Amino acid sequence: MTGGQLMAAAERRLGPYWSMTRSQVYRELPVLAEMGYVRLGKPGPRSSQPYAITAAGKRAFSRWLAEPAGRDALRNPIALRVAFGEQHSGNQLQTLYTGASEYHSEAMAMAKEQAKEAKKAGDQYGAAALEFAVAYHKAALSWLKVAPTT
Repeated sequence: MTGGQLMAAAERRLGPYWSMTRSQVYRELPVLAEMGYVRLGKPGPRSSQPYAITAAGKRAFSRWLAEPAGRDALRNPIALRVAFGEQHSGNQLQTLYTGASEYHSEAMAMAKEQAKEAKKAGDQYGAAALEFAVAYHKAALSWLKVAPTT
């Protein structure tokens, strides 16, 4: 797959609970190739560069899966702004909360649908990860209802 195809596939599978950027994907692919974890394919249309995982890459992925997961890195831009709520007007906070509520409502609906599809396809692990995303958005919506407005 090309970097764009990898990004699209990652967004579909991981997007509801893991953020990434296109620049991260494109930055890491040459590093992974240099390490022997992926190999370059034949350039495609418009100089697109496909990659394929190697046996060494599969072994490295298996090792990574066996490592301790580490701690969550919580970075919520709404909570960060609320921490400085005294510097906001009530109107600013309400606009912030409204936008966040719309986002979390839409993201929760999408994650619910994806979880349903994963369950239907027999992907219990993908469905479980998506249920985490549903619970996260549900918790964010609950918090937004009680966050201070003045």
